[in-house]
Amino acid sequence: MNTLERLQKLLKDRGWSEYRLSKECGLSQSTIGNIYRRNTTPSIDTLEIICKAFGITLSQFFSETDMVELTPELKNLFDGWISLTPDQKSAVQKMIDVFNS
Repeated sequence: MNTLERLQKLLKDRGWSEYRLSKECGLSQSTIGNIYRRNTTPSIDTLEIICKAFGITLSQFFSETDMVELTPELKNLFDGWISLTPDQKSAVQKMIDVFNS
């Protein structure tokens, strides 16, 4: 999937228009429109801004697998997870398993 196809899929999945995307990410409508009408590839900086509006990372944007939106709540969980010891991670996983059963 190329960049334009990926953008179109993200817009469709969220039910957003190009106008809504421009408002969400703070880019002009002409910038967003140029990506579509001229089939241009946005710069990395522009793509990062667009990804931030979608709540995803660049790696998620280019991922071929299902993506999980990185909400502030999930980011907080991931940030906390990093500092846990292996035993603490195991305990948290067991607790999650209990909640999900």
